[in-house]
Amino acid sequence: MDINNLSNSVSRRKFISSVSMLAASTIMSPSAFGFGLSGRKLKIALVGTGIRGTSFWGKRLVDNYSEILEFVGLCDTNIGRLSYAKKYINVTCDTFTDFEVMVSKTSPDLIIVTTPDAFHHEYIIKGLQLGCDVLTEKPLTIDEHKCQDILDAERKSKKNLIVGFNYRWSPYATKIKELLQSKSIGKITSVDFHWYLNTSHGASYFRRWHGLREMGGTLWIHKATHHFDLLNWWLDSDPKEVFAYGALEHYGDNSPISGKNCRNCDHKNTCKFYWDITKSETDMNLYVNNEKHDGYIRDNCLFRKEINIYDKMSAQIKYADETIVNYSLTTYSPFEGWRIAFNGTNGRIEGWLDIPYQSDVKIDQEELHNLEMSQSEDDSSGFQPIIEHRLWEDFKTVQVPYERGGHGGGDEALHEKIFVHPESKDPFDRAAGVRDGAMSILIGVAARKSIESGHPIKIAELTDLEPKAIRLL
Repeated sequence: MDINNLSNSVSRRKFISSVSMLAASTIMSPSAFGFGLSGRKLKIALVGTGIRGTSFWGKRLVDNYSEILEFVGLCDTNIGRLSYAKKYINVTCDTFTDFEVMVSKTSPDLIIVTTPDAFHHEYIIKGLQLGCDVLTEKPLTIDEHKCQDILDAERKSKKNLIVGFNYRWSPYATKIKELLQSKSIGKITSVDFHWYLNTSHGASYFRRWHGLREMGGTLWIHKATHHFDLLNWWLDSDPKEVFAYGALEHYGDNSPISGKNCRNCDHKNTCKFYWDITKSETDMNLYVNNEKHDGYIRDNCLFRKEINIYDKMSAQIKYADETIVNYSLTTYSPFEGWRIAFNGTNGRIEGWLDIPYQSDVKIDQEELHNLEMSQSEDDSSGFQPIIEHRLWEDFKTVQVPYERGGHGGGDEALHEKIFVHPESKDPFDRAAGVRDGAMSILIGVAARKSIESGHPIKIAELTDLEPKAIRLL
């Protein structure tokens, strides 16, 4: 497809039509974001210049879609990080420390929010109120009150909010959705879903701001929102009730040794979790060189007393269609991977990725997450199996094309939908809107509240959203 022609082909009438469609559903049509208006490029402003903002929503857009979009502003409270981000993303736009000033001066069509999770709601709401469409990184926000504020703001505005769920777009996750849509195993009655973070990736959350629940809402929100969104999308239903357990037993104040941070620690030679940030040029330029501006330490000690999130989590989720899900998240596994099984009235579907006992995983555990987050192709592409086993029949193995980079290929597919194929119909409804974002975080909020209260929590009690047996589109 000729991107220049695409840019010029979206008329004002189509733009208005797309906006109306998006306001009435969660279907994403990026012509609703305004590119092609009068033949000009889509004007983007980015707030939050951490690693996800500068790479996936920054440099990758510039490298691949500069013919149809342009950055008109970057915003962050850290002036040093702003300066580096501008060079790294390779843009010439102005930088700002005041969000409202940036929007006023640059008049963006689309605001992309990639700040720490606790501040998503501020910029989402301000962006909508200032007349801009907004695209936010997951999670939507960190608690039910901020969620309700976002819901109210989106309803009052004439603009649209999209949540950047990328796992939906990976070929492997999409194939599971396709098999479930075929009803080959009948009505889904229960699901077992277990996610394992290794001692490299899992530990990294406890080094960063994610280790504080007031910043990330615990990993029930920041990490598990990915998984809960997949469940909601796969099952095509809303969660109804959650009961959960969780504890902090491995990281935090659970070690006889601790230090200021990895760079300045007396236990470098003995701590198995020692991480040398100086080996990463990007982390040094983005974080270490700019600590003086806001005090944020990227290589904090995993065992500092301030950590107040859970490192082991388990939940039962009851859906509005009566499906029961058993879910767990482990943050200190010897391997990185996940497994899922759907039990239906006519059979069972099983899937897994990177389970070393079931797959020939030759990549070093420390490199797994780096490859997943990378936006470049790697040599680990191939096929991964999904098992389809109907009652009274032999099981079948479905081989699915798989690539490790960019969240299993989901990152690239998400961008292609937004910026190259906005009008194409998606048979798998992978686009995610505000309701999807809300329902994914509300499972995590309910899990947190259940642990604290010892009781099951009803989703309908958290916001004014009413869970539906069939997911609203």
